[in-house]
Amino acid sequence: MPATRVVIIQGDLVEQDVDAIVNAANNDLVLGGGVAGAIRRRGGPSIQDECTAHGPVAVGGAAITGGGMLPARFVIHAASMSLGGRTSGASLTSSMDATFRIARENSVRTIAIPAVGTGIAGFPLDECARIMATCLTRATDDGWQPDEVRFVLYDEPAMHAFEAPFRIAYKG
Repeated sequence: MPATRVVIIQGDLVEQDVDAIVNAANNDLVLGGGVAGAIRRRGGPSIQDECTAHGPVAVGGAAITGGGMLPARFVIHAASMSLGGRTSGASLTSSMDATFRIARENSVRTIAIPAVGTGIAGFPLDECARIMATCLTRATDDGWQPDEVRFVLYDEPAMHAFEAPFRIAYKG
């Protein structure tokens, strides 16, 4: 099996043509502001309808929906916080482990991920990057072999925060 390609880019998550994108979700799966709001606006009402049918989920859990009008086939909602709450290291770790498990169960080969929890949920960017590198390493060590994992970030400082832990984890 070829190794998973990890890509770190600055861009717009909702425009990524991949199997799945990851939503920085609350556990009620309400698509309000931030990343979730962008997904709602670009993807259309069917995504919120599916979220309403799935939710709520536990903080630290995840759920999958169709991609609506997004280029991505699926949205995996990583519930790292409660509605109006904050993300913790434990909830981010748990929600990303659940996200990668769902991706594997749904044969996701390409996935685009934002810096979950670092916006309105207030989680530190550098710690988010470190946790995501650890969770991805654990998922691939457990047998998930996606072709590409793309971290789609909003600015250059975010990209720099992600580069170091992934350079160490993926030796390149």
